[in-house]
Amino acid sequence: MSPPTMVQKPVGSVGNLKTPVVRLDSGANDTQVSFADWEKFNFAPIRESTVSRAMTKRYFNDLDKYTESDIVIVGAGSAGLSAAYVLAKNRPNLKIAIIEASVSPGGGCWLGGQLFSAMVMRKPANLFLDELEIAYEDEGDYVVVKHAALFMSTLMSKVLQFPNVKLFNATAVEDLITRRDESTGELRIAGVVTNWTLVTLNHDTQSCMDPNTLNANVVLSTTGHDGPFGAFCAKRLESLRPKSANEPFELGGMRGLDMNKAEDAIVKGTREVAPGLVIAGMELAEVDGSNRMGPTFGAMALSGVKAAESVLNVIDIRKKQNESCYGGSQN
Repeated sequence: MSPPTMVQKPVGSVGNLKTPVVRLDSGANDTQVSFADWEKFNFAPIRESTVSRAMTKRYFNDLDKYTESDIVIVGAGSAGLSAAYVLAKNRPNLKIAIIEASVSPGGGCWLGGQLFSAMVMRKPANLFLDELEIAYEDEGDYVVVKHAALFMSTLMSKVLQFPNVKLFNATAVEDLITRRDESTGELRIAGVVTNWTLVTLNHDTQSCMDPNTLNANVVLSTTGHDGPFGAFCAKRLESLRPKSANEPFELGGMRGLDMNKAEDAIVKGTREVAPGLVIAGMELAEVDGSNRMGPTFGAMALSGVKAAESVLNVIDIRKKQNESCYGGSQN
């Protein structure tokens, strides 16, 4: 058992430590603080293979469970995690897989902008902060969280505690699973094609390594604006041509910064862009040709809330469609 981390009066022993765990001789000039008798401290014994089995067994059990998901969220940034929080809280019966290309989830939300730590959110995004119980300074029309990392770490912690959510990080989405209705010609998104991110980045340096797949009734993409993995689902959707030749799907391309226009446009525009594919956050700016907003984060959180609403409004329809083809759901 690890030692305690609060300075207090002696409370006995921890685990196999027989000496007082904490000593604080108040009033003495040479007061010393001791959390444990470190000379006698030791961890419980373990075999290396036990560590490996503890990790791999759980990972592959999760992979087996979530290869048939209700919802796959692509991108674990502020919009994706905000959506995951709302979805998991409101529908604990749904299996939600989050795919994040980076080793560290959180997207660009660890800093408030450039190298500055404070995070600005315009009202009414403070209501989402209240939901998460994150403190902020109220500046009238906007609020300030003392560090963007406080917002992200709190949100991430709450999301990952839900029993119906699994985060697969260091994993990239390489393609979309599609179904085309033979009678209407409508193209529906029915899951994602995945690979280890390091493999995805090195396809040109080695022989082909085929990917893996996760089926889902709805895919929610929040991969941000154009970049190495940015706007991936939107760009792939454009090449898939989900609409007829007379009405092709074309990306609008993100426009220059205009905070006042951008945040409203992102939240209002969050929607199911194609059957089975909801897009939120800055990826939506690439779809609609709306402005970027820069270092203000209210739209990211509330776009996630709107995305969760959009998902819940279509998931039963998409689930029924998926159950009618290729053997249906194998949950």
